[in-house]
Amino acid sequence: MDDEIYAIEKNDTWELTSLPEGKKSIGMKWVYKTKYKPNGDIDWLKAHLVVKGYKQKPGIDYFEVFAPVARINTIHMIFALTTQRYWKIHQMDVKSAFLNGVLEEEVYVDQPEGYVKKGQDGFVYKLKKALYGLKQAP
Repeated sequence: MDDEIYAIEKNDTWELTSLPEGKKSIGMKWVYKTKYKPNGDIDWLKAHLVVKGYKQKPGIDYFEVFAPVARINTIHMIFALTTQRYWKIHQMDVKSAFLNGVLEEEVYVDQPEGYVKKGQDGFVYKLKKALYGLKQAP
């Protein structure tokens, strides 16, 4: 969880502020994932901080939904080109790649459970970039 908060803060994803009058903040929750080795032992544990985007209302909290997903035909075409031209394909995993989508709307989220800043209990985060779960996240 510390790694997730560190990545969010390092990417300048949010800023702590008071909630403006007439605005609502969206809650957040931690989602945990466990990956196992073939023998059944735990390989690693992962925690994602997720915005409760299902509470957002269309036309009020967001105006457009965007989900970049590659079509299978596009992937097949890329594989065919790389095979024909003897190109190399590399796979990579960027832990915080999702956190790069800049937001146009004003979105406020509650401070995450376990990471509430001391003396600033009533404050919220204004998002500068997307987080998992937002309707307008890339």
